[in-house]
Amino acid sequence: MPAVKESSGTLLYRRQGEHLEVLLVHPSGNYNRRKPWSIPKGIPDPGELLEAAARRETVEETAVIAGSLVSLGSIRYLKSGKQIHCFAGPAPADARAVCASWEVDRSEFIAIEEARRCLHPDQVPFLDRLEQHLADAANSERVE
Repeated sequence: MPAVKESSGTLLYRRQGEHLEVLLVHPSGNYNRRKPWSIPKGIPDPGELLEAAARRETVEETAVIAGSLVSLGSIRYLKSGKQIHCFAGPAPADARAVCASWEVDRSEFIAIEEARRCLHPDQVPFLDRLEQHLADAANSERVE
């Protein structure tokens, strides 16, 4: 049985007023024109830890250096079976979304409501998990 293909990426977020935004990328190329957006992600190098691969791919695609990250687990693409691992964290205060690689034609901070519409449907659970993580963190701060 062949090994499961894996990718690892980040879901970096920031608050703009009352709105939560997430950093997403769109794949380049005419054949991808109508394809959905994605978290910045890529294939781990041999022996590379998943979080390290997520950090590397985020820098390669967006030029944003991730700070503290937490795991949001993984999802499996329904069509291909590829497993996508996701790590979330706050975007650096000075982060600017840029296209740092030929692999992406757009890199943007997108309001989470819009992200639900443009993100690859199989990746949408990462948005739910991020919102739950942030709610849990806010609740634990209130308790302390």
